[in-house]
Amino acid sequence: MAGGSSTAGGIVSAGLCLRPERESDGPFMQALYGSTRVAELDQLDWSAEQRDRFIAQQFEAQRAHYRQHYPGADFLVIEYNARPIGRLYIYRTASELRLMDIIVQADWRRQGLGRNVLLGVVEQAVEHELPVTLHVEPFNPARYWYQRLGFERVEERGVYWFMRLPVTLLETARSRLADAPPT
Repeated sequence: MAGGSSTAGGIVSAGLCLRPERESDGPFMQALYGSTRVAELDQLDWSAEQRDRFIAQQFEAQRAHYRQHYPGADFLVIEYNARPIGRLYIYRTASELRLMDIIVQADWRRQGLGRNVLLGVVEQAVEHELPVTLHVEPFNPARYWYQRLGFERVEERGVYWFMRLPVTLLETARSRLADAPPT
């Protein structure tokens, strides 16, 4: 993490681990990003080649944006039994722990893996006594999950809600994550 220890060492459970993103992860990371845009692109009458070009362009734009605006962030690959299954992008400053992005491949969802990764993020926030912040689209089902954990909507920023899990609710969120069944 920026200015401190990496979350990579803090989240390991039953075959689940985090490691820094490598250049060789590019194709996997682009395909993972593309998987988040399928429903949106299904509404367009584009060829596979047009979709691929669009995803490549959008992926590179997002990648450049994150690296420009979050210097020192951790760009991590989520692995399960040494197989890449997702990504976690996180940035720590003196005033917040920003959950920039978390994606788990569709076929690995609803097994508690994302929950375990988020639990590790919350544990890092507890350790450093920092609120966790994030941006989420209001129609994203994850928004409801964040709200159940105690995240509060601070404001709307364009198409996103900016949400914060205050330090005072970190322990509550940690307990809810630790006790929750896979969803």
